[in-house]
Amino acid sequence: RLSFIQTQNVGDIVLNLSWCLALTVKNDDLCLSPPQVAVSSALQAAKVSPLIEKVSDHKDFKKLLRTRTNVLVLYTKSASSGDAQLKLLSDVAQAVKGQGTIAWVNCGDSEGRKLCKKVKVDPSSKTNGVDVLHYKDGTFHTEYNRPATFKSIVAFLKDPSGPPLWEENPEAKDVVHIESEKVSIVLAGMNVHPAEFDGLKQEFSVKGYPTFYNKNILTNGNVFNYLFYTLHSPQPPQPKTPEVPWSESGSAVFHLTEESFDAFLEEHPSVLVMFYAPWCGHCKKMKPEFDEAAEILNKDPDSPGVLAAVDATIHKSIGERFKISGFPTVKYFEKGEEKYTLPQLRSKDKIIEWLQNPQAPPPPEKSWDEMPSNVSHLGAEDFREFLKKKKHALVMFYAPWCPHCKNAVPHFTTAAELFKEDRKIAYAAVDCTKGQNHELCKQEGVEGYPTFNYYNYGKFSEKYNGERGEAGFTGFMRNLRGRDQEKVGKRKEEL
Repeated sequence: RLSFIQTQNVGDIVLNLSWCLALTVKNDDLCLSPPQVAVSSALQAAKVSPLIEKVSDHKDFKKLLRTRTNVLVLYTKSASSGDAQLKLLSDVAQAVKGQGTIAWVNCGDSEGRKLCKKVKVDPSSKTNGVDVLHYKDGTFHTEYNRPATFKSIVAFLKDPSGPPLWEENPEAKDVVHIESEKVSIVLAGMNVHPAEFDGLKQEFSVKGYPTFYNKNILTNGNVFNYLFYTLHSPQPPQPKTPEVPWSESGSAVFHLTEESFDAFLEEHPSVLVMFYAPWCGHCKKMKPEFDEAAEILNKDPDSPGVLAAVDATIHKSIGERFKISGFPTVKYFEKGEEKYTLPQLRSKDKIIEWLQNPQAPPPPEKSWDEMPSNVSHLGAEDFREFLKKKKHALVMFYAPWCPHCKNAVPHFTTAAELFKEDRKIAYAAVDCTKGQNHELCKQEGVEGYPTFNYYNYGKFSEKYNGERGEAGFTGFMRNLRGRDQEKVGKRKEEL
């Protein structure tokens, strides 16, 4: 009886298989003694580069992360769903040999499914059935979201914490990026940070970045200039020209103060007021639309109303009086009385159209805490007690009007869904504009929205400053779980 021999060498696998297949199989366990490896699975493994680590056991996976500092793992929903990626990664593995490790986990087989469940990875949720994650120094680092090309993956594995290649930026499409000295172009950009270009740097006296080599060189009749740069040298900040206050820019909008506000509303029966902050990006975007609409209305003898603005960062008493919690806020006043808040009025045409026929705004969208999800919505009354019961809690402090918060909500919600079965983990949210939550948010150091804080059994540990996408939120929690498992493993070894 011959047993299948465990090996990492593909040649050995094929050799052992040929022996097994040459025999008359009389017993079910012939050539399949532990681990139980099917012939079809082994043949599939034979197609993979021997430099790619095929992992299905959780202990082997942890050992791989302990012993390798730079690991890119391809998770596939089945053995066949990652064929194209495995072919590409086989070439990458050869190029980064000695610098990085590539591993493959098939979440479609029984063992691999257990491993994927333990590390909270589900490639079937991805459109192409694969998920590529990077692990650095034994813990999860980031999801690989750069182009799936040989050059990009190799560059990433050689410098996982470095910025993407310049040529991956869509704005760089008109620049020809070169990797050799034999060129015939008009403008070229070259990353000369790698040591292999030391000779070139010396020849062209490149001592800082970016360096423009302005001496014209004729090559095959074409004149070209070099731009030498490095991804490792950030540009110094450029001085900014101070902005002229909106009220001093010749605006057609009536700019009101604490002293003039009430008298102006008594004088004008129909007024649309924009409450703004000079630093607010959305206010800056709306200002020209508001200005143009004001010019049109001011010239119309039958104008249905006028436009006014209040800098709520200077005239704070007015902002407090009308409970302005976000910018820009547009309110309609009729005969001196506040009537409507109109978040939908942002463009010139909509502003004028609405003033010609003032109507109540459409009902507001359902708030986040009214929609079903696995995010725990907390308030001042239950914040402390809830977090004390959770080993790991990531809390999002937000305001409903904040666009950056709205962008983060679906990703934060998806991350909460992924970890819903783990009772020690929580993704929670606090609406800082509600009731006593404003004071709570101040106590927790919230100065802007959204703010993400991590708590360990109710104690603040650190601010989360990672990516605000699904990969960032889930990766952060995976990293914490990995540390927990590592501690448990060390304790067992000590015992």
